[in-house]
Amino acid sequence: MNPIAQKRAAFRQLHQSGCFVLPNPWDVGSAQALAQLGFKALATTSSGYAWSRGRADGQLSCEETLEHMRQMVAATTLPVNADFESGFADTPDGVAHSVRLAVETGVAGLSIEDSTGNDRAPLRPLCEAVDRLAAARTAIDENGGDTLLIARAENFFVGKPHLDDVIVRLQAYADAGADCLYAPGIKTRQQIEAVVAAVAPRPVNVLIGWPDDLTVQQLADLGVRRISLGGALARSAWGGFLDAARQLAESGSFGGLRAEPSGAELNKLFARTAISAKKGEQNE
Repeated sequence: MNPIAQKRAAFRQLHQSGCFVLPNPWDVGSAQALAQLGFKALATTSSGYAWSRGRADGQLSCEETLEHMRQMVAATTLPVNADFESGFADTPDGVAHSVRLAVETGVAGLSIEDSTGNDRAPLRPLCEAVDRLAAARTAIDENGGDTLLIARAENFFVGKPHLDDVIVRLQAYADAGADCLYAPGIKTRQQIEAVVAAVAPRPVNVLIGWPDDLTVQQLADLGVRRISLGGALARSAWGGFLDAARQLAESGSFGGLRAEPSGAELNKLFARTAISAKKGEQNE
């Protein structure tokens, strides 16, 4: 089995039982650091990567996103799930074309949103969203079928927080071939339990992108299969950076600078990842 197929098989296995955290690095360094911490898989973040490029979320092209996906797949031996936004196309045929290109990057999974980017009509009609997802499913099946398809109902993210509609959408997406269901923005135990029950036995992804009293174990007890962080780690990094920079700019204070981790610690971390990557290349 080639390395990409091995990653995809391992990623699929993670979705069969239990619960795992799927953190979201935004560049090669953050991906390698997370891999060293023992996580079993990683996911890209469209927002985190866009900010690192000096852009707002949603402003990067399909080509830029695909190149980022290739870099992230090459950066680690872990499976990588791609935040593939809305598929970078308006039509089902266009989505299918984009998904074929995404599969070629070597990602182990990819998500498709049902949002439009239009504030007046932020969600696609259900029939249109289903057709787009079905096209993505066909494209994956025609290219090996081993890349996971994750369907996202964006209601809570676009100001339409109607749980009943979320559930109807996720059930339709499951019927259209989604391997994993995701409603970013649901937060309460009741919302999470309702979504898990509605799409069972399909696995559910829950986003925790803010300080939360729920623990990984508690989410596992609710039936959640995987937990992603979205742009939260990138925001945390930017928060520390901006806090230190503002103190310096506004008051001349160096108090916001952090002494840890030290440069030596970071050099050691990335020297270790370079050694691991070299060993992986030799094994291939």
